[in-house]
Amino acid sequence: MRIKNFLAIDTSGEYLTVIARKGMNTETVFEPHCAMQHSVRLMDAVREATEKVGLSPAECDFFCAVVGPGSFTGIRIGIATVKGFCAAAKKPALGVTSFEALAYNTEGKTLAVIPAGRGNYYVCGYGEKKEILLPPSFISEDKLSTLASKYVLTSYLDLPIPFKKADPAAGLLCAVECADDSRLGDLSAFYLKKSQAEESFGH
Repeated sequence: MRIKNFLAIDTSGEYLTVIARKGMNTETVFEPHCAMQHSVRLMDAVREATEKVGLSPAECDFFCAVVGPGSFTGIRIGIATVKGFCAAAKKPALGVTSFEALAYNTEGKTLAVIPAGRGNYYVCGYGEKKEILLPPSFISEDKLSTLASKYVLTSYLDLPIPFKKADPAAGLLCAVECADDSRLGDLSAFYLKKSQAEESFGH
């Protein structure tokens, strides 16, 4: 089976990940501290990654964006960018969740954890074959401590209890490589709760 060419982008967190794959060559650009700078840094990172492997948009079989949960603004930037590439190159998109990018960092039962502020967390539990055991949820710190007895916790950001530090770039690459073609299509943001602005407006 031919190895597929792709460009994958993750702007969902405080980091930035861009992965370009052409044939057997893969180039990853990862910036650990990019919060509020995704719109400034993204296209330079895309250019850097694609030029190093000699990949043009027309050569991509698909484009991938991490769809959340995470930073509302960051998610929108990543999705809009990938949709632009898809429209220009007339290629499909692949959506990968932030949870998948974390879960593919470890084996066995894993709880992907993303701090959501105010002592709350976004979580999703996975089995050994990366099947979902616990659907995506918005939980408190007390609930997180309870789940820690059932899963290995995986997160990029610090947690108040023991966890495995994730490499979002490595996890995203693995998630894309393992994704089935049936998932190719359009993109939509994945939010587990309303943004702070929406919540304030609702009050």
